Amino acid sequence: MSNRPVYLTPEGREALEQELNYLKTVRRQEVANRLHEALGEGELIENAELEDARREQSFVEGRILTLEEQLRKAIIIESNQPSGVIGVGSHVTVQEHGVDEPEEYHVVGSAEADPARGKISNESPLGKALLGKRVGDKAVVQAPDGDIVFDILSVQ
Repeated sequence: MSNRPVYLTPEGREALEQELNYLKTVRRQEVANRLHEALGEGELIENAELEDARREQSFVEGRILTLEEQLRKAIIIESNQPSGVIGVGSHVTVQEHGVDEPEEYHVVGSAEADPARGKISNESPLGKALLGKRVGDKAVVQAPDGDIVFDILSVQ
């Protein structure tokens, strides 16, 4: 991982801490039990269950390391931006040109981005375009089919 800080909201930090705790206390033991059972199934050369359990163990341990690293580098973001200026932690309502319905986003760090839930990364094209803007400004996102323009309707 890079030495870049990981920006998290207090809620995002709590979610990562809960996931880490679950992986260490529950999933790790489940995988260990699965490995133990698979070892008892006989032939190690063609034991698909054992191979699958090892892959799962590798994934769980990798995720634990990733979460520990993210939490170690975490910078907790609060809404300390000047009033009305979009920054990490801001809740923003925008309207894309040519689209009838406005869209609401919460600008967060990449570790807790979840576009399906309206949480966009400050490193995403839209997130980058919004940073530093105010109500009434336009944010332009370069896309393969041409620029997409968003009007900023509200910032909280």
